[in-house]
Amino acid sequence: MDNISILQKYIDECHNIVFFGGAGVSTESGIKDFRSVDGLYNEKYDYPPETILSRTFFDNHPEEFYTFYKDKLNALNIEPNITHKFLKDLEDSGKLKAIVTQNIDGLHEKAGSKNVLLLHGTTYQNHCMKCHKSYSAEEVFNSKGIPKCSCGGIIKPDVVLYEEPLDDNVVTKTIKAISECELLIIAGTSLAVYPAASFIHYFRGKYLVIINKDSTSFDNAATLVIHDKLGNVFSKLKVD
Repeated sequence: MDNISILQKYIDECHNIVFFGGAGVSTESGIKDFRSVDGLYNEKYDYPPETILSRTFFDNHPEEFYTFYKDKLNALNIEPNITHKFLKDLEDSGKLKAIVTQNIDGLHEKAGSKNVLLLHGTTYQNHCMKCHKSYSAEEVFNSKGIPKCSCGGIIKPDVVLYEEPLDDNVVTKTIKAISECELLIIAGTSLAVYPAASFIHYFRGKYLVIINKDSTSFDNAATLVIHDKLGNVFSKLKVD
C-alpha cells in the first residue's frame, strides 16, 4: 500500500483528528516560508528577519519593523490552497477537531475553518498599545509609515513576536486537542520552532503522520512520514 492510501485509511478510520501546520501549508498559496532555500531568512535585509520580528526591534525600530511587515507578511490578497480547503471539508465532516497553526496569514479562516488555534497570533487583529482600540488588517497594511491610533498610540499586530510568550488560553486548548486525538497530522513545518514544536510530546493517540518536503527531527517517532509537497498529498485525499 502506498503512503497516500495509508494516510487515507487513517483518516477514514479515525474520528478525532488534529492538524498541526507550519509555513509550508501556505507556501503553495504564494506566501514565502522562513527557513527553506528561498525563504525569508535567506533574503537580504539590513537585519535578519528573526531580529526584525522580535519585540525588542518592534519597540526600538517600529518604522523598519513595519517596512518589513507590510512588504512580507501582507496576505490580504492571498487565497487558500488545496490543503486549506481539504481541512475545511474534513472539519465539516466532524472528524477534524482542531487546526493548530504557527501561521499568522488567516488562510485557514478564509477557507472557512472554524476551530483554528493560532499559536503565533494573526495579522487580522491589531490593537493600539495606548488605548487598546482594535484595528483591521486593511487599516494597518494600507497605512503610511507606522500605523497610529486616533489617540496617537502605535498600533501593534496581535502576532507573537520573538521574545513574547504564547497565549496561555491557546496553549491550553492546543495541549488538550493534541493529547485527546487519535490521529495527529503534522504538515509543512520543520518542527524547529519552540515552544510550538514541543506540543507534539503530548500526543498519545494511534497515528502520528508527518508530511514535509524535508526531514524533521521527529520523523523517527512518526507512524508515517511523507516527504512531498502538501498539494501533491492533499489533492489525492478524499473526505467521506
